[in-house]
Amino acid sequence: MKKLVNDIPRIVPEALSGLVALNPNLALLGGETTVLRADAEAFRTEGKVALVTGGGAGHEPAHAGYVGRGMLTAAVSGDVFASPGTDAVLTAIRAVAGPAGVLLIVKNYTGDRLNFGLAAEIARSEGIAVEMVIVTDDAALGAAEHTAGRRGIAGTVLVHKVAGAAAEAGLPLAEVKALAEAAVEGMATMGVALTPCTVPAAGSPNFELGENEIELGLGIHGEPGVERVPLRPARALVETLIDRIIADRGFTPGTRLALLVNNLGATPPMEQAIVARDALQILTAGGFEVVRAWCGTFLTAIEMAGVSLTLLRCDAGTEAALDLPVEAPAWPRQALIAAPSAPHRIAAPQAPEAGAKAEGEAAGPRFEAGLTAICEALLTAEPELTRMDQAVGDGDIGRSLAAAAEAVRAEAGALAALPPGAALARCGALVRRAIGGTSGPLYAILCTAAANTLERRPDAWAEAFAAGVDALTGLGGARPGDRTMVDALAPAREAALAGEGLPAVARAAREGAERTADMQARLGRSSYLGDRAKGHKDPGAEAVALWLEALAARLGG
Repeated sequence: MKKLVNDIPRIVPEALSGLVALNPNLALLGGETTVLRADAEAFRTEGKVALVTGGGAGHEPAHAGYVGRGMLTAAVSGDVFASPGTDAVLTAIRAVAGPAGVLLIVKNYTGDRLNFGLAAEIARSEGIAVEMVIVTDDAALGAAEHTAGRRGIAGTVLVHKVAGAAAEAGLPLAEVKALAEAAVEGMATMGVALTPCTVPAAGSPNFELGENEIELGLGIHGEPGVERVPLRPARALVETLIDRIIADRGFTPGTRLALLVNNLGATPPMEQAIVARDALQILTAGGFEVVRAWCGTFLTAIEMAGVSLTLLRCDAGTEAALDLPVEAPAWPRQALIAAPSAPHRIAAPQAPEAGAKAEGEAAGPRFEAGLTAICEALLTAEPELTRMDQAVGDGDIGRSLAAAAEAVRAEAGALAALPPGAALARCGALVRRAIGGTSGPLYAILCTAAANTLERRPDAWAEAFAAGVDALTGLGGARPGDRTMVDALAPAREAALAGEGLPAVARAAREGAERTADMQARLGRSSYLGDRAKGHKDPGAEAVALWLEALAARLGG
């Protein structure tokens, strides 16, 4: 793997710093990996709806490239292909929220929905008007009843444009949201990949293609598509993509359409132009009226070679929204202004004061020993968990859980000095801030719900663990048999409630994790692989088994 990077953990902040240094209309939000309008403080007094979006890095120029007057107010970035954490999203909301409220535009991935959704709930409790739109433009998955749902992909950029025009016009939050949702409903996207991509932290491609193989209907996180087919001429591939999109949204001849031809990362301009030419000719020959069209790099999957096509149903209002001039650097036909010598930064707003000081008997040395054992097990397992996740997901779980382990291990002594409930609550906050994606909020929910039980009954560890698992499944939506971490947690929960002791709890988790190799995934990114995921254990379930085994080995029964 060859990458022009300095330090893998610093990839995202360094890339955003470079973007902001080149664009004086943008700013970085304090120490966050969030880009916002440089005039954000003045914007809050304009009485206009703020638009906040985000997701994992690796999709550049999305999402930060679309921040600017007429489009987004702020974009929150997670690590490569990992959702930003709840606290980062919440900080961005606080930074841009004015009296008109905030609209969150979120692509339909579990981690994004969880982190943005939780941030929205917290912001509402602070008196901020927040609404959320979920983008589901992926035509490859049809109704997607047996997967994690229709993904949000390159069409998200057009939602940013439509919503941005509505917000700039001063429309109220409900109307901006309605127009964004209408754009989602009138739009579909389909992609084709000629090569995989490589997550820097993983160091190797997420999947392999033969010399003459391509993937149809892939997502934007390096996960394979829904169908592997032989390479065909560009025109034949474009016909396939357009046919799938038209069938998905029921577009009929005479429909006015906007076309977005998107480079997934490494497709040369020459090939992009060929695809655009073929798409325009095919749509015109089919009786469709293409009233707006763009071709370029809008939303990528790192260095993946391939393209996606997006079609958006248009009316006069949509066309006017698409035509509105904007100051976002990545939107086409925008002039760049001379860059300052250093990126402009705006101080992040302070979070509300924490609650009352924790009181009660300290969790003690046994708690510290167990916590340390868990952290050491996850750090040791990082390479293997990464390898497992590359086979069925996006390759980030090993680094994500290792980052959480590093954060918690550094505080283990201080945590042991707190009462059990307060200690676990602090663990949840540390995990939430250390990692985004899906793992961060799920483990934070597990810790937080368990902490709530321990605050009432400090010795009720089995009941606390069960409460944490129940909260995780309630918010995450996974059930046993879906091939997720729940397949290890659920049997461990039952063993804990039966009073069987830590070794039995760990054995139950291990047996559950082993069973996932024979399951067909119904949630998470593995759900897009179908039978190709079989034979591989779910890495999330494996991680649960590993840390419970480490806990049992250190503390015994």
